[in-house]
Amino acid sequence: MEYEESLGNGRECIEGVVDHIIYQNEDNGYSICSFAHDAGDLITIVGTLPYICEGDNLSVTGAWVHNPKYGRQFKVESFEKRLPADTEAILRYLASGAVKGIGAKTAIKIVEEFGEDSFDVIEHHPDWLAQINGISRKRAIEISENFKAEAGMRSTMIFFREYFGPATTVKIYKKWGSGAVEIAKQNPYILCDSIEGIGFEKADAMAARLSIDPSSSARIMSGMQYILTHNASQNGHVCLPKEKLIEVAAKMLNVPLEKSEEALHLLISAGRVKYSVFGGVSYIYVTEAYNAETFIANKLTMLDKICPKVAFDDIERFIAREETRCGIEYAPLQRQAIFEALESGVMILTGGPGTGKTTVVRALLGIFCSMDMKVALAAPTGRAAKRMSEATSYEAKTIHRLLEMEYGDGEKVAFLRNETNFLDENVIIIDEASMIDSSLACALLKAIRPSSRLILIGDADQLPSVGAGNVLRDLIASERFSTIRLNVIFRQAEQSLIVTNSHAINDGKCPDLSVKDSDFFFIARESDRDIALTIADLCKNRLPKAYGAETVNRIQVISPSRKGQAGTDNLNIILQETLNPPSKEKREYKHRERVFREGDRVMQIKNNYDIEWEMGSRTGFGIFNGDIGTVLEINRSEQYMLIRFDDKMVTYDFSLLDEIDHAYSITVHKSQGSEYPIVIIPMYSCPPMLMTRNLLYTAVTRAEKMVILVGSEEYVREMVGNDRQSMRYTCLAQRLIKFDEDL
Repeated sequence: MEYEESLGNGRECIEGVVDHIIYQNEDNGYSICSFAHDAGDLITIVGTLPYICEGDNLSVTGAWVHNPKYGRQFKVESFEKRLPADTEAILRYLASGAVKGIGAKTAIKIVEEFGEDSFDVIEHHPDWLAQINGISRKRAIEISENFKAEAGMRSTMIFFREYFGPATTVKIYKKWGSGAVEIAKQNPYILCDSIEGIGFEKADAMAARLSIDPSSSARIMSGMQYILTHNASQNGHVCLPKEKLIEVAAKMLNVPLEKSEEALHLLISAGRVKYSVFGGVSYIYVTEAYNAETFIANKLTMLDKICPKVAFDDIERFIAREETRCGIEYAPLQRQAIFEALESGVMILTGGPGTGKTTVVRALLGIFCSMDMKVALAAPTGRAAKRMSEATSYEAKTIHRLLEMEYGDGEKVAFLRNETNFLDENVIIIDEASMIDSSLACALLKAIRPSSRLILIGDADQLPSVGAGNVLRDLIASERFSTIRLNVIFRQAEQSLIVTNSHAINDGKCPDLSVKDSDFFFIARESDRDIALTIADLCKNRLPKAYGAETVNRIQVISPSRKGQAGTDNLNIILQETLNPPSKEKREYKHRERVFREGDRVMQIKNNYDIEWEMGSRTGFGIFNGDIGTVLEINRSEQYMLIRFDDKMVTYDFSLLDEIDHAYSITVHKSQGSEYPIVIIPMYSCPPMLMTRNLLYTAVTRAEKMVILVGSEEYVREMVGNDRQSMRYTCLAQRLIKFDEDL
């Protein structure tokens, strides 16, 4: 099959006419159409094609993809609508209903009367239309106005295609209609505030091309909001100190400090940012972050205050019964944790590995169920929820699933469980709470019914959440809620060097690297190249030889950094060549710099709420950042890849491969919330911000059965000695302390 123009990387430009609209979403413009290609083929096109009608002449740019249900389709990335030129095409266009007020019979009359001049007459001479039998002057004017609106939409699409994709342009047009172009020309930065998905950098680039004054208040105000949101997503800051924000904005935007300060006052006056003062320092928030933090503080305070208490004697009886039923005697701190969970509305249980957190959870489940209370168990990730289920024999869900996340158009996540539709359960137990960011904590608390109990379990010494905030540490630091830190390693756990060395690292002591017959090993290597080659040999030969061939699938290499010869980027190349080398029996596909091969271990690296999965008779939507799977099939002709995750089968068309990376080696941050049977950690020189105690501690505690450190003892000692914490600007602890003082 020949096509008109090859654009490279599989992209093509095709021209033709919309034959039939199979499906169209009026909200976002997503459409599925049969398309009469000028070459004579009838093909299916899919994508964001707003305001198109049957009969429209289109030039579409995109690539061929494979849909597992519907076969080969042309996925449109951008398009241009052209008005038809000959009378036959004009008649078909008008008869399709593209112009409101013109039906098939009226279209025939207009084209018979004016022929190829029909569009000019409709737009500029509506009075002439009124000369046609059956068209009144009022109707003629309405037809002309509708046609002009269609032309305005077309000109809007043409203007903004220089800067944004069709889906974003739809939002702009829906917001301002035909006036969108003029509004954007006057102040491109208004797009940042009004249109989801348009950030400061895109608007600033547009403004530069439109010769907007770089020292304008609109630019500086928008730049400040960008700094706040960028620091939230990249550095975890919920807010920034006022003086720091002013200074950073002036430097980034190359404007005087006084201009930056003036712009901040305008933002505050307009209500576009919020501020709070603690300890004499003003902290600036985007409104959403401010609302989330204040809601968290208010709701937690309320839950802790109004939750009904359980009588002391009843608690004693419940604990005694659980000890008899399970045949164990709870340690003093475990017993105290159970007491606090039954006496408090909000309770925090923290501690390192082997300290008995799971034993407390099992006891609480037994007691709450005996009281006929409904309990929800949840964790931030699927792997953590699965591990929780296995440890407690009680169903655990991800927090997103517990809150019944809605799958919309992939922009903003919405939850069906919220302040107007509370969770049914009156006891909520959350594991791996250190991973919960401010936004997710707010969503969870909105869904919790007043008078319910919230029990947060986590290791406060691990890395903080990927998203903005430091919720678990802030709650502990506030000393506002009952907090039990388990610090006694139980006898069975004492036999594990993973456990004892984890606690040593956390206490600032170098782990025991001398033992050769336990579950924690150290292999000395000096150069980064030798570290990488040794890790490859361990995965391919030494570990499978010692523990069985199936061991290779139970190993996870976790590196502090992506960069360097022992970083994840290079290790993934080496490990792919070692564990899954090229083979005639295995198909492969190169996407950008990566070669994907059947049998590869891969990871989803961003949340995709729209992608469909299936497993047996079950289907659903959503694959999330950190999910690890295996490539089962690569179909180059149909342009798709089949990947099996833990409990899902997903078909990725090749256009989605930017969301997939190899996972033979992953960063410590990506490993949070997961556990793996065998963990190998390269010990080499990384950027100082990554050479920290809590990063090493987090990596080591990802292992269930075995840890192997490969590299330099010097760097082990350097990481253990560096107690530098990831500093995050948040005022949750101060806010809670102030609430306590005000009570």
